Amino acid sequence: MFAACLESLGMTLCVAGSLLVMIACGLPTWKVNAFIEGNIVVAQTIWDGLWMSCVVQSTGHMQCKIHDSVLALAQDLQTARALTVISAVLGVVGLTVTVAGAQCTNCIKDDAVKSRVVHAGGIIYIFCGLFVLVPICWIANNIIVGFHDPMVPPAQKREIGASIYIGWAAAALLLSGGTLLCCSCSRGVRGSFPLKLAPTKTITVNGEFDKKHYV
Repeated sequence: MFAACLESLGMTLCVAGSLLVMIACGLPTWKVNAFIEGNIVVAQTIWDGLWMSCVVQSTGHMQCKIHDSVLALAQDLQTARALTVISAVLGVVGLTVTVAGAQCTNCIKDDAVKSRVVHAGGIIYIFCGLFVLVPICWIANNIIVGFHDPMVPPAQKREIGASIYIGWAAAALLLSGGTLLCCSCSRGVRGSFPLKLAPTKTITVNGEFDKKHYV
């Protein structure tokens, strides 16, 4: 029962993390222009994302432009685009594997095989979390370094956008959920001795127990 609860909790966290990865991947708010010094009078906000760049006017009007070339992007954005897409795809694969081996499903009959399948799903989700965490930390570090670099003009300084915070939350959920799925497969959680029901006693036609049940 405890193992089933761990599986359900881990699967819930992993599914939520995978959805956040897809949201972070699609939103253009990875880098936001910094309002410092002379930029405070600028009546527009610039967003840089993995797939497009957007300019939001003070009136609320927004214009977005899809990146023309992948090679023209910065190296950190190229890496983030590739790894977040891989993480989103692996999230779907991990969900399929975990559901197939979950205790609440009958896709696999053997309990030992079900345990190994769930463990494999947990490992897949841990890799999903790492694939998101690495590029997000890299981009965040570049933003912070560029912000404090005096050689960078104020108009080119950027701040951490909402997508990076969403990515951090997604990585935390995926790593936590994957760890719970792996822990639910341990012998201590599932029990060293499986529960076995005693064989039922047979009754003869005239209503008496078979003599073989008597000592």
